[in-house]
Formats: sequence, C-alpha cells, structure tokens
Amino acid sequence: MSSVTTSWRERRQVARTRRALDKALSRTSSPAMRDELLTMANSSHFLGR
Repeated sequence: MSSVTTSWRERRQVARTRRALDKALSRTSSPAMRDELLTMANSSHFLGR
C-alpha cells in the first residue's frame, strides 16, 4: 500500500510543479527568462522523472 501512496504523492508533486511553471511562464517579462524557465522545465531532475 505504501507504494501506491508514494506513487500518488509523486504524481501530485509533478502536477504542482507543472502548474507553478505554467504560472511563472505566464508572468515572464522577457524572452530570456522564459527560455530559462523552459530549460529548467525540460530537465529530468526538475520534474522528478
């Protein structure tokens, strides 16, 4: 049962991170900042893959 709970928590954390990134991307004022955020989002470590 703990593996199910762990899996659920990991999925929720990834969903929270994606929502935070979407929110940050919508607020960026410069293309450079947007590129930096997208670079972080595409890193496998950042999204917990």
